[in-house]
Amino acid sequence: EENGHQNKRLKRDADEEDAEDQNKKSPKRKIVLLMAYSGKGYHGMQRNVGSSQFKTIEDDLVSALVQSGCIPENHGEDMKKMSFQRCARTDKGVSAAGQIVSLKVRLIDDILEKINNHLPSHIRILGLKRVTGGFNSKNKCDARTYSYMLPTFAFAHKDHDVQEEVYRLDKETLEKVNKLLACYKGTHNFHNFTSQKGPRDPSAKRYIMEMYCGEPFVRENIEFAVIKVKGQSFMMHQIRKMIGLVIAIVKGYAAESIIERSWGEEKVDVPKAPGLGLVLERVHFEKYNRRFGNDGLHEPLEWTEEEEKIAVFKEQYIYPTIINTEREEKSMANWLSTLSIHDFNSSAVGMQANNKNSKNSSDLEGSDGCDDDSD
Repeated sequence: EENGHQNKRLKRDADEEDAEDQNKKSPKRKIVLLMAYSGKGYHGMQRNVGSSQFKTIEDDLVSALVQSGCIPENHGEDMKKMSFQRCARTDKGVSAAGQIVSLKVRLIDDILEKINNHLPSHIRILGLKRVTGGFNSKNKCDARTYSYMLPTFAFAHKDHDVQEEVYRLDKETLEKVNKLLACYKGTHNFHNFTSQKGPRDPSAKRYIMEMYCGEPFVRENIEFAVIKVKGQSFMMHQIRKMIGLVIAIVKGYAAESIIERSWGEEKVDVPKAPGLGLVLERVHFEKYNRRFGNDGLHEPLEWTEEEEKIAVFKEQYIYPTIINTEREEKSMANWLSTLSIHDFNSSAVGMQANNKNSKNSSDLEGSDGCDDDSD
């Protein structure tokens, strides 16, 4: 009996020594992972520890990190232990082609292959880079670029255009769309484009660098177009509401002046376009790259070598999901039918009094940084 206990103890000691040796061989290091995923069927990116009914992208990621041996099991339960930080907290159903997460892991051999082996095919880790010990992917991010893919019949005028999939976007309408999207550029008070923020909340001011709609293209007999928007940070639902308001104007439900009005203090009824077409395209680390990208120890956070893998993933998983879901569930067509119940003139009273506030809020340069980007 004594020998049995001794053997068990010796085996346990040997196992602990093996684990220790393995840890010495692969010490923990701060890294970033480049992620791509199709968000359909997920309740967003961010994990809710203890809530298993709403599956998130991070649930699958953390499980793969544990199973591949990159992190100990208890780090999965308490993500602070691995200094985990996502760059953007994507919403329910939203996909990503260039999401970045920062964390401390054991740099095991064939790390990417091992993590991907434990992930479903619609979530991929496409790249890995070492970063500085204090790196935080959310705080160090200067800007984010999103795209929004939508069927062009969303821009068909309600009174004199065909409203079905046979619709094709003409040059004049595309020019009008781009003129309206360009109005968002600069710093504005976007309190009407999210929930639970008042007009005097400083964090409602956001800085948009560019926003435009590209040339249309046909897939499966439906014409689509992609809107790109680059901003310092975005609030929950902000991009979908920015696009929703432009659609309402182009379709003839609302006057162009509503954009300017929405930056004032009054409450404006801004419709929210469906989440289906929204994709986090890439995140930008210009300041970090200038400071550390060429210091001889760290690589710049640029992903030119991974561009092809990103493009392949989008073609394989993101675009087909958007196109097929649109065909089957008609999310855009169904949402367009609700535009007529919005009251775009309800808050016009007192508009002149608020015009001064609107002008003051949109003259400021800069933004409040990345405190709660979440679209």
